[in-house]
Amino acid sequence: MRIRFGYVSHALTLWECTPAKTLTFTRWKQMEKEERERKLYEVTALNLQSTRRILYYNIAQEIQMYRMSSSLVPLATHPEVDFDYIGLFREQWKELGDIVRQNNMRVSMHPNQFTLFTSDKPHITENAVLDMEYHYSILEAMGVQDRGNLNIHVGGAYGDKSAAVERFHENIKQLPAHVKARMTLENDDKTYTTAETLAVCQRHTIPLVFDYHHHMANPGEEPLEELLPQVFDTWEHFGVVPKVHLSSPRSEKEFRAHADYVALEFIKPFLTLAKSLGRDFDVMLESKQKDKALLQLMEDIGKLRGYKRVRGAEIEL
Repeated sequence: MRIRFGYVSHALTLWECTPAKTLTFTRWKQMEKEERERKLYEVTALNLQSTRRILYYNIAQEIQMYRMSSSLVPLATHPEVDFDYIGLFREQWKELGDIVRQNNMRVSMHPNQFTLFTSDKPHITENAVLDMEYHYSILEAMGVQDRGNLNIHVGGAYGDKSAAVERFHENIKQLPAHVKARMTLENDDKTYTTAETLAVCQRHTIPLVFDYHHHMANPGEEPLEELLPQVFDTWEHFGVVPKVHLSSPRSEKEFRAHADYVALEFIKPFLTLAKSLGRDFDVMLESKQKDKALLQLMEDIGKLRGYKRVRGAEIEL
């Protein structure tokens, strides 16, 4: 049984390497047409260059799990901004995809919290569809849509969770089938428990990205021992092993906030339970110190009896 680990977006070890440089709409609006085009091109080019550096860093560290930034292309979904971010950077996208495939990496993207399908406002759903299509277009331009996923939460409850879930069932019909086919859902820390998210996933044949930290903050009534095998089963059709999010609380008072590093004692009960299932899975760490936290956790886990570090970011049980 093997577990691969990865991190989110920024490689903090690298100098001046953010893949999420941005350009606000207010600033864009103040520019002349030529300057707008030049600035959008420059910022996007920098973000793609940083992503390339990060991927090569991951190769050097033997890290095969990586969540790409959602902010690679500034203003990509803004209705007033027309920017051919796919065509202008076709070669760069292809190069990134080649790196990912040749090194057996698994990449993902996580649209923001406003990308949801439970709202009763049509424009919210329309924007969610646009945002999901933007993220999918990046995976497709890289040629890695068959190994990547787009992860979101179920959404808000708006005072009536049952009605909100029914709206999800209806609104999700607006998402193109090929985009929905690479979509995953994640249990959250306040509203939709693991069991509630699992029910939605099972109805739509959508994989569930299990977040252990969220589950501990919002556990519901069903025991995790019964839920986790069903969660892993939602990945059967997806072509890759299940994925899990791990992080630890900043403090007891700020339990929902992510700590800088991952406390091994906090995640050990989950690892023990997962070990009993005997199934390979991948882990995305959500910690403030990104790659630094990942490498520290690998050191910590590698010292446990029964856990053998076999690569930079891979453990064998």
